[in-house]
Amino acid sequence: MIIDVHAHWGPWFFSMEVGAVATNLAVMDRYGIDLAVVSASEAVIYDVAAGNRAMARVLESTDRLLGYLTINPRRLDDAERDVRDLLPTGRFVGVKIHTDYTASPANSAQTRAALELAAAHDLPALVHTWDTTPLDLAQAVADIPGVRAIAGHMGANGWRHAIEAANGVDRLWLEPCFSHTEAGRFAAVAAAVDPRRLLFGTDATLIDPAAAYGAVLAADLSPELAERVAWRNAAELFRLDPSAPANLPGRSIR
Repeated sequence: MIIDVHAHWGPWFFSMEVGAVATNLAVMDRYGIDLAVVSASEAVIYDVAAGNRAMARVLESTDRLLGYLTINPRRLDDAERDVRDLLPTGRFVGVKIHTDYTASPANSAQTRAALELAAAHDLPALVHTWDTTPLDLAQAVADIPGVRAIAGHMGANGWRHAIEAANGVDRLWLEPCFSHTEAGRFAAVAAAVDPRRLLFGTDATLIDPAAAYGAVLAADLSPELAERVAWRNAAELFRLDPSAPANLPGRSIR
């Protein structure tokens, strides 16, 4: 089984031909990804309210996608409304916070308030991190009771900071997607952090899953760790039932 914890649905401003749900499913099938947790590209880059509602409609059409409610930390009233209106659908399992697009750094008061909202509803938060910002996210996690956060891209070229962050606080997870990954990056992280804190993410459909998939394969993980990365840690974090019909068994990153 493979669970992708960092994926998207919808067209991008520079790639308009990836907006169909069928494209998501075709890409998932190509790499053996059984389940993906997705945010709406519209919500991430343009209109949060419209994008979240479009995402809710899409999630009704397939049981292989689960949703992130996108939060703009500068519009928390909208976020609270979206949580109230859309969380009862049962199809959203986390929140997405893009710190760059919203100009809301991980150490800002706005993003900390957004993380508090996620924690209040017991929702894991996927947060965009780059360079040294995993350390800022780790401090926020340490300061906010109950928050569970994923360092998206595990800091990208700042992955060494992600190691320090993950080892300095619990309730912080790392996922590897990055379009310019360097050789040995994921293997080094996997050797240095708690194996329960590692997830698999691709950034599809913005980036082809080949990048993250190849990086994890090249790490030559043990069978037990490969299973944890592929799906077990994600199932525990999002409290998913791996025996549910939507989660097709039998695949792994090996």
